[in-house]
Amino acid sequence: MPTAARSAARSAARSAPLRHARSAAREGLRALGTALTSPAPSSGPPLPRTSPRVLRWLPHLLGLAAVAALLPVTITVLVQDYRLSGALAGALATAQTAPLLRAVTRPLQAWWIVFAADVLGALALLGADGTEGRSWPWTPMAVVGYLLLMLCLGLRERRRTLVAVWLVTGAAGFLLEPVAPRPGGGVHALLFVLSGVVLLVADTLRTRGEVQRRLAEQETISEAERARRTLLEERARIARELHDVVAHHMSVITVQADSAPYRIEGLPHAAREEFATIAAGARESLTEMRRLLAVLRSEGSAGERAPQPGLGRLRQLVEATVRAGVPAELSLPSGLGDLPQAVDLSAYRIVQEALANVVRHAPGAATRVSVGAGDGHLTVLVVNGPAVQPPSRLETSGTGHGLVGMRERVRLTGGTLDTGPLPDGGFRVAARLPLAPASPSGTAPGAADSSAPTDTTSTTVPTSTTSTTSTTSTTSTTSTTSTTGKEPR
Repeated sequence: MPTAARSAARSAARSAPLRHARSAAREGLRALGTALTSPAPSSGPPLPRTSPRVLRWLPHLLGLAAVAALLPVTITVLVQDYRLSGALAGALATAQTAPLLRAVTRPLQAWWIVFAADVLGALALLGADGTEGRSWPWTPMAVVGYLLLMLCLGLRERRRTLVAVWLVTGAAGFLLEPVAPRPGGGVHALLFVLSGVVLLVADTLRTRGEVQRRLAEQETISEAERARRTLLEERARIARELHDVVAHHMSVITVQADSAPYRIEGLPHAAREEFATIAAGARESLTEMRRLLAVLRSEGSAGERAPQPGLGRLRQLVEATVRAGVPAELSLPSGLGDLPQAVDLSAYRIVQEALANVVRHAPGAATRVSVGAGDGHLTVLVVNGPAVQPPSRLETSGTGHGLVGMRERVRLTGGTLDTGPLPDGGFRVAARLPLAPASPSGTAPGAADSSAPTDTTSTTVPTSTTSTTSTTSTTSTTSTTSTTGKEPR
């Protein structure tokens, strides 16, 4: 009994590797069959739809040309050299060449037809009178057509499918070799090697094209994400700046509500409680605003403590621009009065960004800054001429995000923005910001009449007279853009 058990154990141990080999062979055959019967998902036409119509049809025209050249030659070779009957030669030649038209878009399906036709042709040539001394199992024209098919396969199918096709091609040739009319021809080995080279080159080209296409898609996505991030950063920056404006009003409400019982005598108890509730609500709102500001504040803006600028600092801004080498002049009415803080801040930032763009992209260009008020609106106009010297390639710093920031500030106040190049090569930025609602007299509170005296600051610096090509003063657009309080499309 123990002897029988040991014998069974040894037999099981010897058969275990065989079972593993059989299992591996079955898995390999299953994977091979899956690769040969599962074409890659269609990736559309060989060339993009954006290509001209002639280029999009070029692969199909090349396939048609290949069929037109190979079909008659194949029939001629089979009939005259291999001495096949005309009907059989025509059927085999058609089956071996016509599928090349399908190979442009469905190469794996075409391969099945061509491969079967080549094998049947090799078997048919065994009984032909002219096979002796000629290439077998593959005729010269069959080799040429098969290599063209391999090229189409390599450009469209997955790598595992290419390996499966290559192995089946070699296996078919070596299996037919024992029944060859004349041993030692070697054409099956030649096709095996050449098909492998063609598949390798085509797969390399396909992989490179896919990598380039993915990189282009990723760059497109990155550009969209960059534009979105720029927009969000500018909105957060504007929100941080407006915090001071809103906080000032909330602080005034708090102080007035707290001091009302002391300033107004004889207030009833209910009124005192109402003022206390208003003050408490205002203080709670200020607390919530500080928390919101902490969320919006970026790492680099933790130290922003300076008051927000307004039109009162335009003179210093223009003088700084002149020191940077840009001859600029400022036209600013002296009777603007008290402007809404959001409008005052937005107008200053628009001028600041426009002048920064002139310094960066149109060095030395004559620039004019004009500010005026009338009809309940504040008008800001910045116009520069063509650059008199080439812009510095290293100059990339700025105060904001160009036209993105301008648009967002205009949207904040409900105004309009118009930007675009000028015929002489300069650039124009025009913003129209609404002031407070019109009073019964028809004028905006705090808005000066358009005929008010103007205090003009005109400053210029010597510039070179060398003429250069025109350069616009902004990198965000090259065409007129209009913003009316809506998100640009």
